[in-house]
Amino acid sequence: MLRPWRDSDIEPARLSHDEEIARWFGFPVVVPTYEQHAAAVQHWREQYANDRAIVVFLVEYDDKPAGSVDIRSRGDGRGELSWALYSGMRGQGLATRALRLLISYAFEQLNMARVEARVDPENTRSLRVASRAGLRREGLLRQHETIGGKRRDHVILARLAADVEPSRAEGFRAILNAGLPRKRAISQLLVRDHEQRVLLCQLTYKSDWDLPGGVVEVGESPVVAVTREVTEELALDLPARGLLVVDWLPPWSGWDDALCLVFDGGVHDPSIVDAVVPEPREIVTAELCTRQQVRERCRDFTARRIEQAVAVVDGGSGVGYLQSGVRRSPDSSDPRPTNPA
Repeated sequence: MLRPWRDSDIEPARLSHDEEIARWFGFPVVVPTYEQHAAAVQHWREQYANDRAIVVFLVEYDDKPAGSVDIRSRGDGRGELSWALYSGMRGQGLATRALRLLISYAFEQLNMARVEARVDPENTRSLRVASRAGLRREGLLRQHETIGGKRRDHVILARLAADVEPSRAEGFRAILNAGLPRKRAISQLLVRDHEQRVLLCQLTYKSDWDLPGGVVEVGESPVVAVTREVTEELALDLPARGLLVVDWLPPWSGWDDALCLVFDGGVHDPSIVDAVVPEPREIVTAELCTRQQVRERCRDFTARRIEQAVAVVDGGSGVGYLQSGVRRSPDSSDPRPTNPA
Protein backbone atom coordinates (compact mmCIF):
# COMPACT_ATOMS: atom_id res chain seq x y z
CA MET A 1 0.00 0.00 0.00
CA LEU A 2 1.11 3.57 -0.71
CA ARG A 3 0.03 6.10 1.92
CA PRO A 4 1.09 9.47 3.38
CA TRP A 5 3.85 9.53 5.96
CA ARG A 6 2.97 9.45 9.66
CA ASP A 7 5.16 10.63 12.50
CA SER A 8 5.21 7.06 13.80
CA ASP A 9 6.93 5.96 10.57
CA ILE A 10 9.99 8.13 11.09
CA GLU A 11 11.88 6.03 13.64
CA PRO A 12 11.51 2.57 12.03
CA ALA A 13 12.15 4.03 8.58
CA ARG A 14 15.37 5.84 9.48
CA LEU A 15 16.74 2.78 11.29
CA SER A 16 16.13 0.74 8.13
CA HIS A 17 18.44 2.91 6.03
CA ASP A 18 21.57 1.07 4.95
CA GLU A 19 24.73 1.55 2.89
CA GLU A 20 22.96 0.79 -0.40
CA ILE A 21 20.55 3.69 0.05
CA ALA A 22 23.36 6.00 1.14
CA ARG A 23 25.46 5.02 -1.87
CA TRP A 24 22.92 5.67 -4.61
CA PHE A 25 21.48 8.85 -3.07
CA GLY A 26 24.86 10.21 -2.00
CA PHE A 27 23.87 10.64 1.65
CA PRO A 28 26.79 11.68 3.89
CA VAL A 29 25.69 9.28 6.64
CA VAL A 30 24.11 5.84 6.40
CA VAL A 31 21.50 6.28 9.13
CA PRO A 32 20.02 9.78 9.50
CA THR A 33 19.10 11.17 12.91
CA TYR A 34 15.46 11.33 13.96
CA GLU A 35 15.55 15.12 13.57
CA GLN A 36 16.94 14.88 10.03
CA HIS A 37 14.30 12.42 8.90
CA ALA A 38 11.52 14.35 10.65
CA ALA A 39 12.62 17.52 8.84
CA ALA A 40 12.48 15.67 5.53
CA VAL A 41 8.94 14.42 6.22
CA GLN A 42 7.83 17.94 7.15
CA HIS A 43 9.35 19.29 3.92
CA TRP A 44 7.43 16.67 1.91
CA ARG A 45 4.18 17.67 3.59
CA GLU A 46 4.78 21.32 2.79
CA GLN A 47 5.54 20.53 -0.85
CA TYR A 48 2.42 18.40 -1.11
CA ALA A 49 0.39 21.34 0.20
CA ASN A 50 2.13 23.53 -2.40
CA ASP A 51 -0.01 22.19 -5.25
CA ARG A 52 1.62 18.74 -4.87
CA ALA A 53 4.99 19.95 -6.13
CA ILE A 54 6.45 16.85 -4.46
CA VAL A 55 4.41 13.79 -3.60
CA VAL A 56 6.09 11.25 -1.32
CA PHE A 57 4.37 8.05 -0.24
CA LEU A 58 5.45 5.50 2.30
CA VAL A 59 5.43 1.96 0.95
CA GLU A 60 3.70 -0.19 3.55
CA TYR A 61 3.95 -3.98 3.47
CA ASP A 62 2.75 -6.39 6.14
CA ASP A 63 1.88 -3.38 8.34
CA LYS A 64 5.48 -2.16 8.33
CA PRO A 65 7.37 0.60 6.45
CA ALA A 66 9.01 -1.08 3.47
CA GLY A 67 10.29 1.93 1.58
CA SER A 68 9.42 5.23 -0.02
CA VAL A 69 8.45 6.43 -3.51
CA ASP A 70 8.11 10.00 -4.73
CA ILE A 71 7.41 12.08 -7.78
CA ARG A 72 8.50 15.68 -8.24
CA SER A 73 6.84 18.03 -10.68
CA ARG A 74 9.25 19.48 -13.23
CA GLY A 75 6.61 21.57 -14.97
CA ASP A 76 4.83 21.21 -18.29
CA GLY A 77 3.23 17.89 -17.35
CA ARG A 78 6.54 16.19 -16.54
CA GLY A 79 7.44 14.39 -13.33
CA GLU A 80 10.65 12.88 -11.95
CA LEU A 81 10.46 9.58 -10.07
CA SER A 82 12.54 8.28 -7.21
CA TRP A 83 12.26 5.25 -4.95
CA ALA A 84 14.02 3.23 -2.27
CA LEU A 85 13.28 0.03 -0.38
CA TYR A 86 14.60 -0.52 3.09
CA SER A 87 16.98 -3.21 4.26
CA GLY A 88 15.29 -6.61 4.30
CA MET A 89 12.48 -5.58 1.98
CA ARG A 90 14.22 -5.99 -1.37
CA GLY A 91 13.91 -8.81 -3.85
CA GLN A 92 10.17 -9.36 -3.39
CA GLY A 93 8.84 -7.24 -6.24
CA LEU A 94 7.65 -4.48 -3.89
CA ALA A 95 9.51 -1.68 -5.66
CA THR A 96 8.03 -2.58 -9.04
CA ARG A 97 4.49 -2.74 -7.66
CA ALA A 98 4.92 0.51 -5.73
CA LEU A 99 6.39 2.33 -8.73
CA ARG A 100 3.56 1.17 -10.99
CA LEU A 101 1.03 2.50 -8.49
CA LEU A 102 2.84 5.83 -8.29
CA ILE A 103 3.00 6.14 -12.08
CA SER A 104 -0.74 5.49 -12.36
CA TYR A 105 -1.30 8.16 -9.71
CA ALA A 106 0.88 10.62 -11.65
CA PHE A 107 -1.06 10.09 -14.87
CA GLU A 108 -4.55 9.90 -13.40
CA GLN A 109 -4.39 12.30 -10.44
CA LEU A 110 -1.59 14.72 -11.33
CA ASN A 111 -2.45 14.86 -15.06
CA MET A 112 1.16 14.29 -16.05
CA ALA A 113 2.01 13.37 -19.63
CA ARG A 114 5.51 12.04 -18.94
CA VAL A 115 7.33 10.54 -15.97
CA GLU A 116 11.05 9.89 -15.98
CA ALA A 117 13.80 8.53 -13.79
CA ARG A 118 17.58 8.96 -13.71
CA VAL A 119 19.45 5.84 -12.60
CA ASP A 120 23.16 5.21 -12.14
CA PRO A 121 24.19 2.65 -14.81
CA GLU A 122 25.85 0.56 -12.09
CA ASN A 123 22.58 0.36 -10.14
CA THR A 124 21.32 -2.71 -11.98
CA ARG A 125 18.60 -3.43 -9.42
CA SER A 126 16.95 -0.05 -9.98
CA LEU A 127 17.33 -0.31 -13.75
CA ARG A 128 15.38 -3.59 -13.65
CA VAL A 129 12.72 -2.03 -11.42
CA ALA A 130 12.30 0.92 -13.79
CA SER A 131 11.91 -1.35 -16.82
CA ARG A 132 9.43 -3.62 -15.07
CA ALA A 133 7.39 -0.55 -14.13
CA GLY A 134 7.11 0.36 -17.81
CA LEU A 135 9.84 2.97 -18.20
CA ARG A 136 11.75 2.81 -21.47
CA ARG A 137 15.45 3.50 -21.69
CA GLU A 138 16.11 6.67 -23.72
CA GLY A 139 19.82 7.36 -23.36
CA LEU A 140 22.81 8.10 -21.13
CA LEU A 141 23.50 11.44 -19.44
CA ARG A 142 27.28 11.53 -19.07
CA GLN A 143 28.62 12.95 -15.77
CA HIS A 144 25.19 14.41 -15.28
CA GLU A 145 25.29 15.15 -11.57
CA THR A 146 27.62 15.26 -8.59
CA ILE A 147 26.51 12.74 -5.96
CA GLY A 148 28.59 11.96 -2.92
CA GLY A 149 31.40 14.17 -4.19
CA LYS A 150 31.68 12.29 -7.52
CA ARG A 151 30.31 13.14 -10.94
CA ARG A 152 28.10 10.28 -12.07
CA ASP A 153 26.54 9.13 -15.30
CA HIS A 154 22.80 8.56 -15.36
CA VAL A 155 20.63 6.38 -17.55
CA ILE A 156 17.46 8.29 -18.46
CA LEU A 157 14.26 6.22 -18.59
CA ALA A 158 10.73 7.47 -19.17
CA ARG A 159 7.13 6.44 -19.61
CA LEU A 160 4.43 8.43 -21.37
CA ALA A 161 0.77 8.51 -20.48
CA ALA A 162 0.10 7.35 -24.05
CA ASP A 163 2.44 4.33 -23.81
CA VAL A 164 0.91 0.86 -23.94
CA GLU A 165 0.68 -0.74 -20.49
CA PRO A 166 3.73 -2.92 -19.73
CA SER A 167 1.41 -5.81 -18.81
CA ARG A 168 0.33 -6.04 -22.47
CA ALA A 169 2.50 -7.87 -25.00
CA GLU A 170 3.04 -4.80 -27.18
CA GLY A 171 4.08 -2.69 -24.22
CA PHE A 172 6.41 -5.38 -22.89
CA ARG A 173 8.11 -5.71 -26.28
CA ALA A 174 8.57 -1.94 -26.50
CA ILE A 175 10.32 -1.91 -23.11
CA LEU A 176 12.64 -4.74 -24.13
CA ASN A 177 13.37 -3.05 -27.45
CA ALA A 178 14.30 0.23 -25.72
CA GLY A 179 16.93 -1.50 -23.60
CA LEU A 180 18.51 -3.72 -26.26
CA PRO A 181 21.87 -2.86 -27.87
CA ARG A 182 21.86 -0.73 -30.98
CA LYS A 183 24.37 -1.94 -33.57
CA ARG A 184 25.19 0.41 -36.40
CA ALA A 185 24.84 -0.97 -39.95
CA ILE A 186 26.74 0.29 -43.00
CA SER A 187 25.84 -0.57 -46.60
CA GLN A 188 28.44 -0.33 -49.37
CA LEU A 189 28.47 -1.08 -53.08
CA LEU A 190 31.23 -2.87 -55.01
CA VAL A 191 31.28 -1.29 -58.48
CA ARG A 192 33.89 -2.43 -61.04
CA ASP A 193 34.81 -1.95 -64.66
CA HIS A 194 35.90 -4.55 -67.26
CA GLU A 195 39.54 -4.12 -66.20
CA GLN A 196 38.64 -5.23 -62.64
CA ARG A 197 39.19 -1.77 -61.22
CA VAL A 198 37.05 -0.80 -58.19
CA LEU A 199 35.15 2.46 -57.75
CA LEU A 200 36.48 4.26 -54.65
CA CYS A 201 35.49 7.55 -53.03
CA GLN A 202 37.84 10.10 -51.50
CA LEU A 203 36.00 11.37 -48.43
CA THR A 204 36.06 14.82 -46.87
CA TYR A 205 35.98 13.60 -43.27
CA LYS A 206 38.87 11.10 -43.30
CA SER A 207 42.15 10.69 -45.15
CA ASP A 208 41.59 7.17 -46.46
CA TRP A 209 39.37 6.15 -49.38
CA ASP A 210 36.39 3.82 -49.20
CA LEU A 211 33.65 2.12 -51.19
CA PRO A 212 30.55 4.20 -51.97
CA GLY A 213 27.74 3.79 -49.45
CA GLY A 214 26.91 4.85 -45.93
CA VAL A 215 25.05 4.28 -42.70
CA VAL A 216 21.67 2.54 -42.78
CA GLU A 217 19.01 4.77 -41.25
CA VAL A 218 16.58 3.62 -38.56
CA GLY A 219 13.86 1.45 -40.10
CA GLU A 220 15.59 1.36 -43.49
CA SER A 221 16.51 -1.74 -45.45
CA PRO A 222 20.28 -2.09 -46.10
CA VAL A 223 19.55 -2.62 -49.81
CA VAL A 224 17.50 0.57 -49.95
CA ALA A 225 20.18 2.38 -47.95
CA VAL A 226 23.05 1.59 -50.30
CA THR A 227 21.04 2.63 -53.37
CA ARG A 228 20.01 5.86 -51.63
CA GLU A 229 23.54 6.68 -50.47
CA VAL A 230 25.06 6.14 -53.93
CA THR A 231 22.39 8.33 -55.49
CA GLU A 232 22.80 11.10 -52.89
CA GLU A 233 26.61 11.11 -52.82
CA LEU A 234 27.51 10.31 -56.44
CA ALA A 235 24.28 10.96 -58.43
CA LEU A 236 24.46 7.38 -59.77
CA ASP A 237 21.45 5.07 -60.01
CA LEU A 238 23.01 1.66 -59.29
CA PRO A 239 20.71 -0.94 -57.71
CA ALA A 240 22.32 -3.56 -55.50
CA ARG A 241 22.42 -7.01 -57.14
CA GLY A 242 23.29 -9.27 -54.21
CA LEU A 243 25.09 -9.46 -50.88
CA LEU A 244 28.79 -10.32 -51.10
CA VAL A 245 30.23 -10.02 -47.57
CA VAL A 246 29.18 -9.12 -44.05
CA ASP A 247 32.06 -7.58 -42.10
CA TRP A 248 31.95 -7.01 -38.35
CA LEU A 249 33.95 -3.90 -37.44
CA PRO A 250 35.19 -3.77 -33.84
CA PRO A 251 35.17 -0.45 -31.93
CA TRP A 252 37.78 1.88 -33.37
CA SER A 253 38.88 5.52 -33.13
CA GLY A 254 35.76 6.79 -31.36
CA TRP A 255 33.32 4.60 -33.33
CA ASP A 256 31.22 1.86 -31.76
CA ASP A 257 31.29 -1.54 -33.42
CA ALA A 258 29.23 -2.01 -36.58
CA LEU A 259 28.21 -4.43 -39.32
CA CYS A 260 29.26 -3.53 -42.85
CA LEU A 261 27.32 -5.17 -45.69
CA VAL A 262 28.90 -5.03 -49.14
CA PHE A 263 26.57 -5.53 -52.12
CA ASP A 264 27.42 -6.26 -55.75
CA GLY A 265 27.00 -3.15 -57.87
CA GLY A 266 27.92 -4.88 -61.13
CA VAL A 267 30.50 -4.34 -63.87
CA HIS A 268 30.26 -1.07 -65.83
CA ASP A 269 31.98 0.88 -68.57
CA PRO A 270 34.82 3.12 -67.30
CA SER A 271 32.80 6.12 -68.44
CA ILE A 272 30.67 5.68 -65.33
CA VAL A 273 33.04 8.03 -63.49
CA ASP A 274 32.15 10.79 -65.94
CA ALA A 275 28.56 10.65 -64.67
CA VAL A 276 29.60 11.07 -61.04
CA VAL A 277 28.49 14.29 -59.34
CA PRO A 278 30.14 14.28 -55.86
CA GLU A 279 28.13 15.53 -52.91
CA PRO A 280 30.62 18.21 -51.75
CA ARG A 281 30.04 17.89 -47.99
CA GLU A 282 31.18 14.25 -47.98
CA ILE A 283 32.83 13.35 -51.30
CA VAL A 284 35.92 14.95 -52.84
CA THR A 285 36.06 12.71 -55.89
CA ALA A 286 35.46 9.14 -57.09
CA GLU A 287 37.85 7.06 -59.20
CA LEU A 288 38.23 3.56 -60.58
CA CYS A 289 41.24 2.07 -58.78
CA THR A 290 43.48 -0.93 -59.35
CA ARG A 291 44.10 -3.47 -56.59
CA GLN A 292 47.42 -1.81 -55.85
CA GLN A 293 45.71 1.58 -55.53
CA VAL A 294 43.10 0.03 -53.22
CA ARG A 295 45.87 -1.12 -50.87
CA GLU A 296 47.59 2.27 -51.04
CA ARG A 297 44.53 4.46 -50.53
CA CYS A 298 42.41 2.42 -48.10
CA ARG A 299 42.87 1.38 -44.51
CA ASP A 300 44.12 -2.18 -44.13
CA PHE A 301 40.75 -3.48 -42.95
CA THR A 302 38.93 -1.70 -45.80
CA ALA A 303 41.34 -3.14 -48.38
CA ARG A 304 40.86 -6.61 -46.94
CA ARG A 305 37.08 -6.22 -47.12
CA ILE A 306 37.23 -5.15 -50.77
CA GLU A 307 39.53 -8.05 -51.68
CA GLN A 308 37.20 -10.53 -49.99
CA ALA A 309 34.16 -9.05 -51.76
CA VAL A 310 35.93 -9.31 -55.12
CA ALA A 311 36.86 -12.93 -54.38
CA VAL A 312 33.24 -13.77 -53.61
CA VAL A 313 31.83 -12.17 -56.75
CA ASP A 314 34.55 -13.74 -58.94
CA GLY A 315 34.40 -17.20 -57.42
CA GLY A 316 30.68 -17.40 -56.69
CA SER A 317 31.48 -18.91 -53.29
CA GLY A 318 28.52 -17.40 -51.46
CA VAL A 319 28.33 -14.65 -48.87
CA GLY A 320 31.48 -14.28 -46.82
CA TYR A 321 31.46 -13.47 -43.09
CA LEU A 322 34.38 -11.27 -42.09
CA GLN A 323 35.74 -9.69 -38.92
CA SER A 324 37.71 -6.54 -39.68
CA GLY A 325 38.12 -7.76 -43.22
CA VAL A 326 39.34 -11.25 -42.28
CA ARG A 327 37.19 -14.22 -43.33
CA ARG A 328 35.83 -16.26 -40.42
CA SER A 329 33.94 -19.52 -40.45
CA PRO A 330 30.70 -19.55 -38.43
CA ASP A 331 32.20 -21.93 -35.84
CA SER A 332 35.52 -20.11 -35.42
CA SER A 333 36.38 -18.45 -32.13
CA ASP A 334 35.79 -14.73 -31.75
CA PRO A 335 39.15 -12.99 -31.25
CA ARG A 336 37.51 -9.58 -30.70
CA PRO A 337 40.42 -7.55 -32.11
CA THR A 338 40.98 -4.18 -30.51
CA ASN A 339 42.82 -2.71 -33.50
CA PRO A 340 41.06 -3.44 -36.79
CA ALA A 341 44.13 -2.45 -38.78
